[in-house]
Amino acid sequence: MKYGLIGEKLGHSFSKIIHEQLADYTYDLMPLSKEAFPGFMEARQFCAINVTIPYKEAVLPFLDQIDRSAEAIGAVNTIVNKNGKLFGYNTDYSGFRYMLENNRINISGKKVLILGKGGAAKAIFAVVRDMNATEILTVYYRPHPDTITYEKCYAKHTDAQIIINTTPVGMYPEIEKTPICLDDFSKLEAVVDVIYNPLYTQLIIDAKKRNIPAVGGLEMLVAQAKYAADIFLDTRMNDQATQRIYQSMKQERSNLSLIGMSGCGKTTLGRKVAQYLKKEFIDVDAEIVKKIGMPIQTFFSAHGEDAFRELETQTIRGLADKNNLVISTGGGAILNERNIDLLRMNGHIIWIKRDLENLELGKGRPLAPNLDAVTKLYETRLPLYKKYAEAVIENNTSDLDNTTLALAQAFKNLVE
Repeated sequence: MKYGLIGEKLGHSFSKIIHEQLADYTYDLMPLSKEAFPGFMEARQFCAINVTIPYKEAVLPFLDQIDRSAEAIGAVNTIVNKNGKLFGYNTDYSGFRYMLENNRINISGKKVLILGKGGAAKAIFAVVRDMNATEILTVYYRPHPDTITYEKCYAKHTDAQIIINTTPVGMYPEIEKTPICLDDFSKLEAVVDVIYNPLYTQLIIDAKKRNIPAVGGLEMLVAQAKYAADIFLDTRMNDQATQRIYQSMKQERSNLSLIGMSGCGKTTLGRKVAQYLKKEFIDVDAEIVKKIGMPIQTFFSAHGEDAFRELETQTIRGLADKNNLVISTGGGAILNERNIDLLRMNGHIIWIKRDLENLELGKGRPLAPNLDAVTKLYETRLPLYKKYAEAVIENNTSDLDNTTLALAQAFKNLVE
């Protein structure tokens, strides 16, 4: 391996995709067990590598020289082999600072909680300190020197203004977990999560529900990779490279989820916009039919709506950690807020709005057999469509091509 990434588990890593867009080299992912790690470092058979969990501190004894800022942080994520000597650097610092500054998150004078105490946390602590935070507290799951427990955090420090998660809690595949409950943090001004898979963790979603500015870790990942590539190649790329790749990855990886009444055209529009955006189309109701082996109307009659809604949430959960999809939901998916959270983790939600008189009726829709039933459903669900939609597309004409283009543009605007 000439260039690449080492870590214990790398199945979720986007680093290969990013580095091979940044520079003209092959970038390999090399998972290393704790037993294999020392031998790899001693062999020094690489030109330059990045380092991730759990080796950002473990690499230090193998290095011949450590950059001053990385030494002060106490963790290294970038190593260059110069004529057999290993030089260590930390680009997590630069990447995280870039993300804060680019998103106008002001640290100066603020009380900051950092969740976790690993290698990334050390770099982030240094950034927050250098950006003049008034108070910095490291929160750890058990008693440990220079940290506070979550119990003490909830009891004494709910006046924090910034929360930064550096733990893996909420990362794929356990996307429904969150490292901290935000309910009592009444003075929060921003939440930052260094996790980038999913794009928006449950912590980020919880913050946005409270209208708190929140940022996920993909931008930091791209920025630190850019700074690492600069070190690898002894060059200096423009920061525009970071934004170009970041926006490209968001567009490619983000899902588009469609909500709206049954008969509003979600499936037809979904197929067309999926083709336009080069994404895979998934119809939630069709996925449910595959699972149950019968029409939804038959399942409703046999098991009732509650059983169907539970199955619907299970199906959406199975899609939530996937990427590059257009997802057409059933008309009642918005009745369970958990479905909305799951759909938001890797994408954006657009309401396909069609006037009541234009909705298709019947066709096996158990809750919409006639106009009276549809009218009652429409009145009940309308506030929820308004609440959860990030954008609205009117679908009251037969001009599918222009409606598809409008839908695609609305999605692109949300991703940007």
